[in-house]
Order: sequence, then C-alpha cells, then structure tokens
Amino acid sequence: MSGTLKEIVFDCTRAAPLARFWTEVIQGYAVRPYDDEEIARLAALGLTPETDPVVMVDGPGPTLCFHEIERGRVQGRIHLDLQVADRPAERTRLIGLGAAVLREADGYTVMADPEGNHFCLVD
Repeated sequence: MSGTLKEIVFDCTRAAPLARFWTEVIQGYAVRPYDDEEIARLAALGLTPETDPVVMVDGPGPTLCFHEIERGRVQGRIHLDLQVADRPAERTRLIGLGAAVLREADGYTVMADPEGNHFCLVD
C-alpha cells in the first residue's frame, strides 16, 4: 500500500512570516484561520498566532506546514517548482517579498525564500 501526500513541511526559524511569504507566492493558499479555541490554547502556552511555532497554510493542493526548529540546526531542504505565465515579472515580485535569485537557466529560475529554502519558477 502506498501513502498519500498529506502536507509539505518547511523547517524554519520563524513560522508565521515564512507562511505569509508562501501565501503570496502560491495562488489560492492562505494561512489557516485561528479559531477562539486555538487562540486560547496558544495563549496558555504564552504564544500568539504570530509566535506560533507551527503554522498551517491551506490551498487547493497539499497543506503547507511551517515548523520552527532551533536556530543553527541543519535544515532539511525542500524544492518546489512553480509554473508561472510571466517568469521575469514573477521573479521581480518575489524579490520584493524577500526572495533571492540563485541562478537563471533556460526555462527556469532557481530562487530562495527568505530563510534559504530553494524553489524554481518554470515557464
């Protein structure tokens, strides 16, 4: 029996800002809303949605999970390929959000999110 993809997990040092970054990158995704019960649970731990160490992002595909790890710990890498209609325009938009261009190639651009996770824009 094979498994099914439940979520894609990003190890990061600041979950909420990185989750918001990716909601701007991938069309149709949004940070999962916090209900009163979850806000109360976080408050009991001395946390808020902004300091939540695990932030979930929902959309039309797999759930994205942003999970805080200790600073300096080796991070696992992920790699997403994002198909875009206008690669130069999207590259510029993402740079404005804090992404960096790592390499340009024929048909794709390798970029990094604000915490160094790689992804590609593809034609």
